[in-house]
Amino acid sequence: MSKTPKRYAAVRSLVDPQTRYALEDGIGLVPKVATAKFDESVDVAVRLGVDPRQADQMVRGAISLPHGVGKTVRVIVFAEGDAAKEALAAGADAVGADDLIDRIQNQNWTEFDSAVSVRNLMAKVGRLGRVLGPRGLMPNPKSGTVVGPEEVGRVVREIKAGRVEFRVEKAGIVHAGIGKASMSPDKLKENTLALVKELLRLKPSTAKGNYVKSVTLSTTMGPGIRLDPNDVVRWATEYR
Repeated sequence: MSKTPKRYAAVRSLVDPQTRYALEDGIGLVPKVATAKFDESVDVAVRLGVDPRQADQMVRGAISLPHGVGKTVRVIVFAEGDAAKEALAAGADAVGADDLIDRIQNQNWTEFDSAVSVRNLMAKVGRLGRVLGPRGLMPNPKSGTVVGPEEVGRVVREIKAGRVEFRVEKAGIVHAGIGKASMSPDKLKENTLALVKELLRLKPSTAKGNYVKSVTLSTTMGPGIRLDPNDVVRWATEYR
């Protein structure tokens, strides 16, 4: 039987797995459990009372977090002409059409975090589905990454500033990054509330019973911190 590393055992002792922490108390534990030698990412997992197998209960979208995610986001754009120039001016890391598609398809290049496409190129970009789809990188109109040429610059700037895309998984869980452990508790709190508020806004009309069933925070190398979902929803409802 493998032994639990001493560092992890030490931070795990700080979190009671049976406790559902109030939002502020849970976020207060983040810097205590983030003891790795790098700035750990902070993620949130929200289990929703939906059945993703039903098309009318699929929850997905994107949101620009008020304080970003604390890291550099690499964005590529499928565009030509003026839209390509606008994308580059907005800070896109790579822009192209057939050349960019060929690079991804033939070289299996996926060294980026988000992909945006203008609508008129999606017929070509669609053939990258097998490469980008499983990695969650495929441009999609529902997540706001398939846009008109006049919207390219705005979308690139939003993504670079910390826009997060999310989609409920088969188990009914939404995973999303909400920042870095080095960020202040207030910033992590506001990012969490912004995400949960958006999930509440997207609640399917066909979803029955308790919608937000659980909320768990975690750092890259730390244990899960379970939050009181009722407390989180209360804060999110009041958040502006």
